[in-house]
Amino acid sequence: MEGTRHALAFFLLALALLFCFADCSGHAELSSTHSNGRVQEERRNEGVATSWCIAKPSTDDESLNHNIEYSCRQKGVDCRPIQPGGSCFNPDSIISHASFAMNLFYKSAGKNYWNCHFNGAGLIVTQNPSWGTCKYPT
Repeated sequence: MEGTRHALAFFLLALALLFCFADCSGHAELSSTHSNGRVQEERRNEGVATSWCIAKPSTDDESLNHNIEYSCRQKGVDCRPIQPGGSCFNPDSIISHASFAMNLFYKSAGKNYWNCHFNGAGLIVTQNPSWGTCKYPT
């Protein structure tokens, strides 16, 4: 009888620890971010880490063009800044325009890592890619 009581107490303690761990671990997310071609692990709490989605420099122009067209067609994505005269038109390069459009999609879709995949052409960074008059939204 004494052994059964100890086993039950141990089981209840283990169950309580399991529930506590499950509840506590839900507040932080372990995610991968890509910076300069390397994978870095970062612990981030909801709403604390800031990230942007940019185009991988090695992506071919056809894929970048497709990503611009796709991103700019989505609800909540305003690509006017990359049009002639816009604040992010210069430098007038496909990689620059694709990065801006892909980030707009990433932001509007919820900033989940899968919103920056773009068939392997997206890269999540934690350093703000804004420059001059071109401001990337967070």
